[in-house]
Amino acid sequence: MQHNVLILDFGSQYTQLIARRVRELNIFCEIFPYNHFPSDLSSYKAVILGGSPFSVRAEDAPHPDLSQIRGKLPMLAVCYGAQYLSHFSGGEVAASNTREYGRANLSYIKENEVFFEGVSENSQVWMSHSDSVKVLPTNGVKLASTHDVEFAAYKIEGETTYAIQYHPEVFHSTDGSKMLENFLVKIAEVPQNFTPNAFVEEMVAELKEKLQDDKVVLGLSGGVDSTVAAVLLHQAIGKNLYCVFVNNGLLRKNEFQNVLNQYKGMGLNVKGVDAGDRFLSELAGVSDPETKRKIIGRVFIEVFDDESHLIEDVKWLAQGTIYPDVIESVSVKGPSATIKSHHNVGGLPDYMKLKIVEPLRMLFKDEVRRVGASLGIDPELLGRHPFPGPGLSIRILGDITPEKVQILQDVDAVFIDGLKSWGLYDKVWQAGAILLPVNSVGVMGDERTYEKVIALRAVESTDGMTADWVHLPYEFLMKVSNDIINKVKGVNRVVYDISSKPPATIEWE
Repeated sequence: MQHNVLILDFGSQYTQLIARRVRELNIFCEIFPYNHFPSDLSSYKAVILGGSPFSVRAEDAPHPDLSQIRGKLPMLAVCYGAQYLSHFSGGEVAASNTREYGRANLSYIKENEVFFEGVSENSQVWMSHSDSVKVLPTNGVKLASTHDVEFAAYKIEGETTYAIQYHPEVFHSTDGSKMLENFLVKIAEVPQNFTPNAFVEEMVAELKEKLQDDKVVLGLSGGVDSTVAAVLLHQAIGKNLYCVFVNNGLLRKNEFQNVLNQYKGMGLNVKGVDAGDRFLSELAGVSDPETKRKIIGRVFIEVFDDESHLIEDVKWLAQGTIYPDVIESVSVKGPSATIKSHHNVGGLPDYMKLKIVEPLRMLFKDEVRRVGASLGIDPELLGRHPFPGPGLSIRILGDITPEKVQILQDVDAVFIDGLKSWGLYDKVWQAGAILLPVNSVGVMGDERTYEKVIALRAVESTDGMTADWVHLPYEFLMKVSNDIINKVKGVNRVVYDISSKPPATIEWE
């Protein structure tokens, strides 16, 4: 994409939110670790430095090379970035008397500043730092203050460089999006041309150029990501796209046949492969979640390798990888600090000769849905909840057995069908059931039972990077709990997960 905004990641939990806010302005942006960003910046129109859990005064503080950026491209430094510019450019950063965390209000705004156009004094912002700029950097000019922070915002004369010690990307900064718009559109003059239709047009052209007359095999899952990827590829290469839907034995109840039926009439060439026994045998006795993910990823690749050999001269494997997968699998500290590995991120083994194509790699989930709508995909399919690539394996805590899979499939069906019948399904971003590795005492028909415990999970989110638990009606929870215990043999207790992301993840493993 042209007219990019480069966001440098220093390890802040809010970095992804900056990208979300920029994308909402119809401006394409990319996140890169501060110590590993592109050497060619000719396509970028602006740069944003993110926050960080580090102190600029610490010996191990992130130290970016800004020589190709500062003074050459418009730059907005957020929180850690603002302190970094001061600390290493003639200013002073010191520990605050008290940790400045939470809501604050702008008590002073310099007049006639484009950055604060449309922003009134007393506007609420969100602070999250224990250091503070005490002396501005060389040529620094104060733009805004709060009651506790004198240099809440500043700019550097002679450069198009702005710095703020609060987070405009979070919901609590009421005019944060306006400030980002002022910087990117009015100051940096970045075009607002990142729309679903523009993405489709550019991606189809890019796929045609990249793939030419090559054959591509794609793993369909029945979910939004792989479906949108398939339709994009189909527009680009038509009959040269071969879709394979693999039953890994860890799908939802009856999902294998239902998904195959769903794709009828979409013009896609889809083949179903039932490999459930192969996956379950490989997973037997394995309890560690990362090991389970890696086994599923490996077997998934092996199945695809087998299938690809049946397609003459196939050269590419297409995947529905989306941006959160990429972000969560790469961190500023390297792979050792990742949250979790994703089965479709990280390349293919050497023995598999296919090259990878990922048309959705730079999109967040909500953007994938909007692209799907522009492609004319059925709204019901686009509205499906996300379902993890490793399937129910990461919702069965501990080892996997066919009996546990059967129990969880039956429970999940009761839960999801209940959400739909109560008109709640479309109000939830993702929902599922988790089979816990504990038994609990119960009473059924005057007899003691000692059976499985199920946790139900339902969250609200925009893109999966952050999520809040959904306040489902008590009446619904009572009904679905009763139905699960009565209809699914082996379960005698149901609990509801009320943790948000962060600190918890959406899935339990």
